[in-house]
Amino acid sequence: MMVEKNQSLQFEPFVPRRLLRNRHAMTLAGNFLPRKSSLPEAEEQLFQVEPEVQVLCHCHWQAEPSRAATVIIVHGLEGSSQSQYVIGTGSKAWAAGMNVVRMNMRNCGGTEKLAPTLYHSGLSADVGAVLRTLVEEKSLRRVGLVGYSMGGNLVLKLAGDWGGAAPAELKAVAAVSPAADLGPSADAMHSPGNIMYEYKFLVSLMRRLRRKTALFPGRYRMPVRWPRTIREWDHEVTARYCGFTGADDYYYRAAAARVLDKIAVPALIINALDDPFIRLLPETRAKIVANPSITLLETEHGGHCAFLARANGYDGRWAERQMIRFFLHHGMN
Repeated sequence: MMVEKNQSLQFEPFVPRRLLRNRHAMTLAGNFLPRKSSLPEAEEQLFQVEPEVQVLCHCHWQAEPSRAATVIIVHGLEGSSQSQYVIGTGSKAWAAGMNVVRMNMRNCGGTEKLAPTLYHSGLSADVGAVLRTLVEEKSLRRVGLVGYSMGGNLVLKLAGDWGGAAPAELKAVAAVSPAADLGPSADAMHSPGNIMYEYKFLVSLMRRLRRKTALFPGRYRMPVRWPRTIREWDHEVTARYCGFTGADDYYYRAAAARVLDKIAVPALIINALDDPFIRLLPETRAKIVANPSITLLETEHGGHCAFLARANGYDGRWAERQMIRFFLHHGMN
């Protein structure tokens, strides 16, 4: 395991669970192995992030919310606040004494009716709107952001967009398998070994578009031809309906890679070198390494958003455990 910019916090080494050194086995096991939740019953709350656009969050508050640190967790593409890694991270944060906010991106978690727009990787301001509203309503003083995959891109992009002007309440950011280089990662999705992932995402995205078309007739129409790749989807659907000139324009403007050098709060990036489809370009890696605010943990194995380690006194969800350690180290205790 490589650790860039060593700091006083020492991370635990990652030892893959037996029989999961294969990138696909690790990714699939991380997605499908059952999880146990230790979270209490959630309080549902809607947040206005734009005119006519609301997002749904599931909130878990400690006895004195304003005195506890708060973690806002953002899921990946076609995930939701119910995604297993969201539940797992939330459970660990709750056990550490933190408030937990499980955020659905707009349209996700069965909320298509709450927004006339689609969601995409550039909507980092939605996360910022939720954070600012919670800080104001709950008098929060210490907030951390967690993002997985697409959600990882969102939280890193938000921190980069804010730069040195980030709210004082934002203490740290963590991203697991972040899609910071959107274009190369979308293209990697179409490589022969990754067709199963691409097909799964495309089927889910098309179903979502059908629901949006039914809810907002006249605003959307189904593509004449089924997109064969994620890049085609982003060119024909995301760009068309979200204000981009095409897939390349979308990938450039929405990618966290463009603003990583501006991140000024402590940030942790966890990335597996064997991730099936997330790619970090050399210039992006150089930005990460050059930024003293960012700590990069890279493991030889880990797959995509999985990082299943040998269970040794805990559930073996290694990345979740390192993020909580990182947050506690940076004042979220």
